[in-house]
Amino acid sequence: MYVAVKGGERAIRNAHKLLARRRRGDTSVPALTLEQIAGQLAHSVARVMGEGSLYDEMLAALAIKQARGDLIEAAFLMRAYRTTLPRFGYSRPIDTARMLVERRVSATYKDLPGGQVLGPTFDYSHRLLDFALAAEDDGSDLPVDTAPVTDEPMPRVTDLLGEEGLIEPDPVTDEDAPVGDLTREPLSFPADRDLRLQNLARGDEGFLLALAYSTQRGYGRTHPFAGEIRYGEVEVEFFAEELGFAVTLGTIKVTECQMVNQFQGTAKAAPTFTRGYGLVFGQVERKAMSMAMVDRSMRWQELGEEQTAPAQDVEFVLSHSDNIQATGFVEHLKLPHYVDFQAELDLVRRMRAEWFDRRKADATDGNQGRKAAE
Repeated sequence: MYVAVKGGERAIRNAHKLLARRRRGDTSVPALTLEQIAGQLAHSVARVMGEGSLYDEMLAALAIKQARGDLIEAAFLMRAYRTTLPRFGYSRPIDTARMLVERRVSATYKDLPGGQVLGPTFDYSHRLLDFALAAEDDGSDLPVDTAPVTDEPMPRVTDLLGEEGLIEPDPVTDEDAPVGDLTREPLSFPADRDLRLQNLARGDEGFLLALAYSTQRGYGRTHPFAGEIRYGEVEVEFFAEELGFAVTLGTIKVTECQMVNQFQGTAKAAPTFTRGYGLVFGQVERKAMSMAMVDRSMRWQELGEEQTAPAQDVEFVLSHSDNIQATGFVEHLKLPHYVDFQAELDLVRRMRAEWFDRRKADATDGNQGRKAAE
């Protein structure tokens, strides 16, 4: 049991005051506003919303400001706040086919119905520091050539493949079957795909990226094609029992990724492509792509494959992808462990003493043996 250190409460209060002062920084420089963070650090805001399991750009901006830019700490703040909110029910599944697309690219087809829409992306930029930004010339006044709006539909690439039977069909699920909810029930194993996707959606981006990369390097069975990555706004609907129909609550921005993976087939089923799926808040394409690749890897059992890599181990992936839990286990090492360490210290001292005593006894026996031999 930890014991309070004399003066500990006062020291903690002073630590909080110092943290607030360091968070503010140079007071001669205007403080960051939440609008600035939400508008100009959109990728960070999206990551915090996703890993914090709460879609609210201004709250995410507040969490980032409070956490001094520590995105894991900000996600922790979001999850903690989320637990205080009332729950009215579950929204309907969003329909990404009706997305107001801002960006849509495919690595599998050059010419697609609806076309490729590059949108805002770093993909085609030079990785060179832009010192004009330091001079407050942010380029926001530069003209943008926008393509004319098209009414042509944008079917998913997987739908196009599905029309020819070239990709496994979407899983058929019972709409009345209960869906797991990691925000209300702790994760347990074996975990079905609904729980796996939830876990990945709020998992740490860096961890999932590393796992996805490992599958490409041979530690798993994915060498995928990016079937489609689309980013834009979708409506969120809630079925109101008293009204008898669904009402629109608002819109959210999401990134959806469909990965097209290797062939699979059996004596009873013709070879087809398989799929991996990723969906995250905001424009976080790297996370969505990584999620889709890891999702595919964890489906090894239902696809009749052999488990050979860490990314295929469902319990390993899901138990270690949550950076909030990982943070707790790692950072708890900063708490006092005085009693435990003193016990270990005493044990090591006794073991060393016994070790030296044995060495001394062995040396004495050896000397006596030599004298006897002489």
